[in-house]
Amino acid sequence: MRVRPEPNSEQAEAIETFATRTKQTEVRFSNHKPNEMKRRQTLLTLSIFAAAMALLEAAVVIYMRRLYYPENPLALFPLEFLTSYDPTLELAREFSTIVMLVTVAMLAERTSLTRSFAAFVFVFGFWDLLYYAWLKLLLGWPQSLLEWDVLFLVPTIWLGPWICPALIALLFVGWGSSILLSEKGYTLSRLGLAIFAMGASAGLVTFLQPAGAVRWKGGMTDLLAYIPGTFWWWLFIPSYIAMAVGLGSCFWRANPVNN
Repeated sequence: MRVRPEPNSEQAEAIETFATRTKQTEVRFSNHKPNEMKRRQTLLTLSIFAAAMALLEAAVVIYMRRLYYPENPLALFPLEFLTSYDPTLELAREFSTIVMLVTVAMLAERTSLTRSFAAFVFVFGFWDLLYYAWLKLLLGWPQSLLEWDVLFLVPTIWLGPWICPALIALLFVGWGSSILLSEKGYTLSRLGLAIFAMGASAGLVTFLQPAGAVRWKGGMTDLLAYIPGTFWWWLFIPSYIAMAVGLGSCFWRANPVNN
């Protein structure tokens, strides 16, 4: 019968060190895994909601186009639907849309204001991207990258190439998902928020300018007959960069977060 030799002091110390590190690794893994799963589940929940809401919005728009443009639902201009436009009803509809997005974002993420804001911009951006994806799949529109769209109708008509809000939505999805999936406590500073707000305001001007200029000169009659012309790319591009810089500034500093 063979007798196993007793480990010497160095071997015993090495075995004990190895066992301690193994236990520490298991503890870290057990603490990290549920948090990671929770973050992924939050993102998945927001994605499912955005996909369903985008389909609902696209279906409504398709019905409206078939009603107002029965001969060619792909042709949005001139803006014939404005003849029966109800500002009060449209304000209520778009306000309700924002309320739904904010509500689901707050329910999904309440760890910090930055993460709640990240949840909102993610679900907003993903909803907008999938809205255009559903329109393309179900209606065959848009037909080109630079095709114009009616973006919003409150407080006045927002017009511009659909690719512009899609690019903003892509920025929102990328930034929002990065914040929500990270274990670090990213914080959007006042300076970063101010830069983002300035960029967003400038971008808003580019969307309001086309209809605003036409309505200022010729009133509602000229607006009904409006055909898209030039877009203020010279202002939209720097505004987009400012939004990206403002949001991205939070990555310059971060603290660990338990969520």
